[in-house]
Amino acid sequence: MFYEFCRGLLRGIFAVAYRLEATGEENIPKEGGVLLCSNHISVLDPITVGIRIKRKIKFMAKAELFKVPVLGPVITRLGAFPVKREGVSKESIKTSLTILRNGEMMGIFPEGTRHSDSGAAKKGAATFALRSGAAVVPVAIVGDYKLFRKMRVIYGAPLDLTEFKEMESGEAVEAVTDNIMSRIREMQKTGKPTAN
Repeated sequence: MFYEFCRGLLRGIFAVAYRLEATGEENIPKEGGVLLCSNHISVLDPITVGIRIKRKIKFMAKAELFKVPVLGPVITRLGAFPVKREGVSKESIKTSLTILRNGEMMGIFPEGTRHSDSGAAKKGAATFALRSGAAVVPVAIVGDYKLFRKMRVIYGAPLDLTEFKEMESGEAVEAVTDNIMSRIREMQKTGKPTAN
């Protein structure tokens, strides 16, 4: 109930403040493990990615945020879980894989830190995708979060990872990472969801 309340409230705020428009929501599987992979431009991105989706999304968040009064308990109740700044710990990896293998939805920013344009991606998203078997949905956030200027969130079709499963582990992770980021960049450029 708390998640649904916050999602509804923020959806209304973002509709007015940023004229948020979503495209491609039909590309998100209605059940099963799903990994949403988005570009990262602002601390507001998890809200932008999540408020137009009916399913609950669990995000990795910097461990420091959980120590902030009020904010820490709120993001915990919303399903966020901590990751250390210096790198993804075994505990974070285990939590991520458990979420996906349990048929839940998780959000991740492959770039790790915020970039105005798509930067170099880390390999965590690809690793989680290959190890969990979850559907991978690329997401592009387009806009600059200026009040009353339109923001867009675009959900692409799930990636087909079949061809990568025959590769060596390291090679597969590299290839999937490149594939995820190329889909995100394509949607940023065209403003349209990618096809499968």
